[in-house]
Amino acid sequence: MRSSIARRAAVFGSAALLLLGPITAVANAEPTASGVSDQAAHLPVELAEALQHDLALTPAEYVSRSELAQKLAEFATIARVQFPDAFGGVWLNEVGQAIVALADGPNKADARTAAEKAGFTVQDVAQSETSLRTEISALNDWLDSQPSGVADLVRGIAIDVVGNGIALTADTTAGLALPDFLKSTVVHTAAPITVPPILADLIPATGSATGDAALGGDGYNAMSGYFGFKCSFGFNGTDASGRTVNISAGHCDPNRAGAGTESAGEVFPLVNNQPGPRVGYFAKSRFDQQDYSIINIDDNAKYRFDNNSIRVPFNRSVNIDGVADPVVGAPACKAGSTTGYSCGIVTSVDRIARVEGQELVNLFTTDICVLQGDSGGPIVTGTRALGITSASNVATSSLCEVARAAALFGQAAPTQYATPIKDILAVNPGLKVRDY
Repeated sequence: MRSSIARRAAVFGSAALLLLGPITAVANAEPTASGVSDQAAHLPVELAEALQHDLALTPAEYVSRSELAQKLAEFATIARVQFPDAFGGVWLNEVGQAIVALADGPNKADARTAAEKAGFTVQDVAQSETSLRTEISALNDWLDSQPSGVADLVRGIAIDVVGNGIALTADTTAGLALPDFLKSTVVHTAAPITVPPILADLIPATGSATGDAALGGDGYNAMSGYFGFKCSFGFNGTDASGRTVNISAGHCDPNRAGAGTESAGEVFPLVNNQPGPRVGYFAKSRFDQQDYSIINIDDNAKYRFDNNSIRVPFNRSVNIDGVADPVVGAPACKAGSTTGYSCGIVTSVDRIARVEGQELVNLFTTDICVLQGDSGGPIVTGTRALGITSASNVATSSLCEVARAAALFGQAAPTQYATPIKDILAVNPGLKVRDY
């Protein structure tokens, strides 16, 4: 296990699912294009308030930084191929500047020219991304040579792109004497594992599947027989056959083994915290390596999901117009049926987290507080789909204010774990997020 941790260059976090139980029955970057202003003007007031409260950003600054982060992501994809010995990573800094890290090596001058021509700020660093991955491989070999009592202290490893080093997470630093080549490694203490979700008896609702439009962020009950969970709808979309679907979290399915069969878990939207008539079933659910579900919407309810919007229930919506890559430092906002809109920044990418005994890979994290019931909800950057909420290290806190206050007294700050939407689309050919 410890070998795979290092080789994946990821960080384990102690996180809990955001299922809600029990369920009772019944930069100051300025806009650079007119499209930025247009998008910002159409953000709902509730999201604008969250941006101001959480990030001190205006809607225009939020959209502008989000677009800038995607330009960085595109540059990074090319630079890893063209300048592998010089490229050291990308991020947005605290004032919204786009940073490209470059190390000494072949083609550094060409890489600098390309980055500056694109309008990015170059930061000189000691090690390239390739060099850091080599260091991780050496760390993996060192861990394999250690007694299990020492090596098992390590919960994970990741490239710290901003610090240009390796970030290591461990249960404790006692007994963990790192070798000289890891003298710059940052060692953190892992957060405590929180309580798992609770199953509860449910009474499925009956009647016709009529109602208002169903949007990402709205709540739903996932039921199998008479038990299940409360979660949040993710992004509305279509599958390869053109069928209307919703993309949510895999762990929200109380009967993952039955997904796509006659015994598949059923989905009932919530109105005023009460389940309405069924709208669909779990066609596919995964909670290993990745955490996502595809909910097939029943024909008599698909008109409710034929939209490209997310919202806080009963408030104005955000219309999705594309998909995005997570970039460290980029602003992100989530909608969830428990905590509504809240915003933060992407704090890491390419992470592993062990959640309820399952190993999830290539997650990204944010500093957004999410609680039970927010699982499966959508995360956006600007007006593009970014990911699906999976887990949190403060999942069972009573309120986000309580979790944030606890962080001031030495407990772990809130961390949201999320599955990139592009990863979900990549392994499901033909699956699309509605973006019209």
